[in-house]
Amino acid sequence: MFEWIFFKGMIVGLLIAAPVGPINVLVIRRTLVHGRLAGIASGLGAALADTIFGAIAALGVSMLQNFLEQERALLSLVGAAVLVGMGLRLLRRPAPTLSAGSDPTSLFADFTSTLFLTLTNPITVLSFMAVFAAFGVRPDGQIGEDDILLLAGVASGATAWWLIVVEGVCLFRDRFTTTGLTWANRIAAIVILGFAVAVAGEAALRKLGLL
Repeated sequence: MFEWIFFKGMIVGLLIAAPVGPINVLVIRRTLVHGRLAGIASGLGAALADTIFGAIAALGVSMLQNFLEQERALLSLVGAAVLVGMGLRLLRRPAPTLSAGSDPTSLFADFTSTLFLTLTNPITVLSFMAVFAAFGVRPDGQIGEDDILLLAGVASGATAWWLIVVEGVCLFRDRFTTTGLTWANRIAAIVILGFAVAVAGEAALRKLGLL
């Protein structure tokens, strides 16, 4: 019984983390340029944010759910602004080079940036609520052993996804030349800016009551 609850949480964590988005692009780019630890730190930041959102959804914290829903447009605009800044900064940077070592000096920044970016996407709570409902998870507003196991599974599943992504990128990292890294940098910047435009557009439409 307990094993199934944990496994259920792992599946949910994987389902939430896996869809391609700006965080996936950032983790891939950082792994390519800075190495394995930078990618893992970035992924762990996103996994922690997913676990926080999972806790809000699983425990039925209605006050936070209502706040996130009410301020969804504002939070999305904040996240879009951060993405625009990241995208423009990537476009202006000179051609990246592979780090000499795999232990960059900005691991904390890598972790906190993806944590913040993921937390500015309140739709994740709605995604958790939908997936939990599909798996028969019903929030009761109380913290029990089952809830802890479920959230531990969510954290494990999300972390497993980022480890898979990072290790997959590391398999091909050494094959990238300076030209390849330059194009990877530009593509990452353009994709991130594209996500920013999409997020900002949706938030604007929501503010205008068109969504």
